[in-house]
Amino acid sequence: MPDHGDVTRLLQELGPGGRAIDEILPFVYEDLRQIAQRRLGGEASGHMLEPTALVHEAYLKLSRLQRIEWKNRSQFFAIAARAMRRVLVDHAVSRRAAKRGGGRSRVPLEDDVFVPAEDAERLIDLNDALLRLESAQPRLARVVECRYFADLSIEETATALDTSPATVKRDWVLARAWLSRELAP
Repeated sequence: MPDHGDVTRLLQELGPGGRAIDEILPFVYEDLRQIAQRRLGGEASGHMLEPTALVHEAYLKLSRLQRIEWKNRSQFFAIAARAMRRVLVDHAVSRRAAKRGGGRSRVPLEDDVFVPAEDAERLIDLNDALLRLESAQPRLARVVECRYFADLSIEETATALDTSPATVKRDWVLARAWLSRELAP
């Protein structure tokens, strides 16, 4: 199994597009599955998706990317986080549409776990807030995607976003505060 540097080297050698995803998936699959499992709340039943299904649906989204210039492992996981977020939100929207279609409820943002993935309404609210944050402060939104959806460390997030760890720390604090305010009841 390749280490972090080997994954980065392999991504760079494979070049842009979906072919790189096909080649790299066996090396990062277990990491993606663990991230998906944490996002979905462990082993609890009743989730809208199982971890394996989330990874597979994110893989399908990633494999369609043709113009991505892969730089490193951290960037890969940042982009994978965006794909997982999109899959979770799409499923939450579908789930909500299948229900009564009632209004959204605002809830406080937890520091360690933003939203349980099985809570479709809260996930949609979080996504809506992230979209508003993205339009005002795109880098803050990217930090949330990396830290929350991909479970990247401060250092990995800094590498993925080509910035310093100190900037990521500041952005993480600001983003959580902004989202807390936006999601407050």
